Amino acid sequence: MSVPELAPEITEFYTRTIDEADRLAGSADGRLELVRTQELLRRHLPEAPARVLDVGGGPGAHARWLVEDGYDVHLVDPIVRHVEAARRHGCTVELGDARELTAPEASYDVVLVLGPLYHLLDAGDRHRALTEAYRVVRPGGVVAAAGINRYASLFEHTAFAHLHQERLRDSVGGILATARHDGKRGFTAAYFHRGEELADEVRAAGFDGTRVFGVEGPAWSQLKAVEQYTGRSVYGTGLFDSALAAARMAEPYPELLAASSHLLAVGRRPGSV
Repeated sequence: MSVPELAPEITEFYTRTIDEADRLAGSADGRLELVRTQELLRRHLPEAPARVLDVGGGPGAHARWLVEDGYDVHLVDPIVRHVEAARRHGCTVELGDARELTAPEASYDVVLVLGPLYHLLDAGDRHRALTEAYRVVRPGGVVAAAGINRYASLFEHTAFAHLHQERLRDSVGGILATARHDGKRGFTAAYFHRGEELADEVRAAGFDGTRVFGVEGPAWSQLKAVEQYTGRSVYGTGLFDSALAAARMAEPYPELLAASSHLLAVGRRPGSV
């Protein structure tokens, strides 16, 4: 299959600039994202061995533990480097596009869309990706779709202690006003969701019972700030454990969604097998 067409800055970012596999292991807030994503998904997944389609699964950070849990995982990603890395984790892999999946109708028990919505700036493209997820998941099956929180950059650049700089203020202000980053500096081209917006997009694709969770909760940027200033990991410390507890305690309060770095929407295709 040919390489899917992506904005060049996105391909460059994931091919040369960032090792996506290291992102979830290289910092305490990355570890927090991984731990929370695992526990939220495990809460909603059917029992193994169910068939899981990991769309935009990168180098297999989630496919790895899903395979270890006994799931039958197929990963689709548009980056060659990611597909080659994911193959080592025991899942089948495919170079592909979230907006045009090759999987047959109703062929998976679970569809994960944990990365594509970040980089589909056009609402129509995000809708195509979600309706493709709807098409390939079985009736009664689960979809989980992730978004970057609209306000994440505000917290992150405060933690990095450079939000007071005019260039950063202008960049973050642009994201807050438009929900978009053009990818010309720092992070690549991206779209930033509000919680209710992500829920609406998932519902518009046809899914029922949709609920949005704050992945890292309201204290993730404290982990980032401490590591930034001390140069030492706080993973495994009381501070990390408290941030994890805060994320769990925040779940019943939708007003706290705005403080998380990532959002996770979970819904089901109506019907049953």
